[in-house]
Amino acid sequence: MTDPEIQEYLQDNGYPEHIWRAGRDGLVARWRKFVEEVERGYRFGLEDYRNDLDLRAILEMIGTHGSDLDDLDSRFQAMLTAQEKRVWESGPDDPWWDFGYPKNAKGDLKADLQSEEII
Repeated sequence: MTDPEIQEYLQDNGYPEHIWRAGRDGLVARWRKFVEEVERGYRFGLEDYRNDLDLRAILEMIGTHGSDLDDLDSRFQAMLTAQEKRVWESGPDDPWWDFGYPKNAKGDLKADLQSEEII
């Protein structure tokens, strides 16, 4: 997909303006920020975590690949534990990022994971 096609798709599907205006590079930047937050200790709840996983699904859907994304994916995967447990359904075909949760989960995220009996 081209950036204009990506922007149109995101806009048509109700994503906030700051998301669709940024296009592919903005989505990768947001995925990077999410991965960094997970590495530091994700401070938001499970609903926010799931919304952030949707970023990765969008990147897959629009065909984003490359060393930057591969590096971010590796870093994120390294932070996950219990990768046999599904925490979200962001896309078809059981994408890997929908399974597991940060091994350093704490606060709201940990409480929500416990509430939903994921941990």
